[in-house]
Amino acid sequence: MLKVLGIGDNVCDIYLHSGEMYPGGQALNFAVYAKNLGVSSAYMGVFGQDEIAWHIIHTLDALKVEHVRCRQYEGENGYAVVNLVDGDRVFMGSNRGGITKEKPIVLEEADKEYIQTFDLVHTSNNSYFDDQLKSLHALEIPISYDFSNKWEDWERTARICPYITFGFLSCGSMSQEETQQICKKVHQLGCKIVIATMGSKGAWLYNGELMLFQPPKTVEAIDTLGAGDSFATGFLVCLSKAQKENPDKLDTDSSYREQIFKQALEEGAVLAAKNCLVRGAFGYAAKIPESVLQKLI
Repeated sequence: MLKVLGIGDNVCDIYLHSGEMYPGGQALNFAVYAKNLGVSSAYMGVFGQDEIAWHIIHTLDALKVEHVRCRQYEGENGYAVVNLVDGDRVFMGSNRGGITKEKPIVLEEADKEYIQTFDLVHTSNNSYFDDQLKSLHALEIPISYDFSNKWEDWERTARICPYITFGFLSCGSMSQEETQQICKKVHQLGCKIVIATMGSKGAWLYNGELMLFQPPKTVEAIDTLGAGDSFATGFLVCLSKAQKENPDKLDTDSSYREQIFKQALEEGAVLAAKNCLVRGAFGYAAKIPESVLQKLI
């Protein structure tokens, strides 16, 4: 059975207009979405010791997402403040990861042994994990990395790309032609498979031989939070299943590889559209703690 692991950021997304907060974070969302797809998934990250942290932990327990290698320290958990404008999420600010920024994951030998039981690891630009990518890469497990829109820091992107198999980019403000050129540049820097999402304008994949376009699945969005993460999860789960079932064929048969890439892009787009009909990244609302509310107001 396919096993995947999200390493890095966890937050609660705080909706001041409704007085609610929802669990989220790129790495945590990946683990939850994969679990919802029927995949064995786990999450590794850093929690604070406040009401936000406990809500996320209790949610992972309710969803049966394993988190045995997480750390928890005294301090503030990560959170982000979100507003909705016609169903589109707009980030208003954050505490920059809270305790995760102060005490990020540093891989120990026990962590590495644990990670080697998985088929894929997904992390992100918000995870304070970049300096661990070399050690992770040495374990010879495919690494997926979500740059969001931070790929524009080309010096940082150049440092990351040699260690990752999959790179996800947010290119919503770019034209189709600009996005294709960006995909090619990221591939040239060492990332094997580049996927650029453009919101309602679709997505592109480039692997050095194929440049494939995925049209969007249009819905009347309630909340677009988590759309990119769900696209990435749908894509990665589909492709990783094919890799596990037919590794030689995927590597050697170009027509089969193109077929699987197209199928994975389609499944990513379908999952992203479905996710736009859910409040928060994946639901599980809770009331914003009074201590956090007072600070933000």
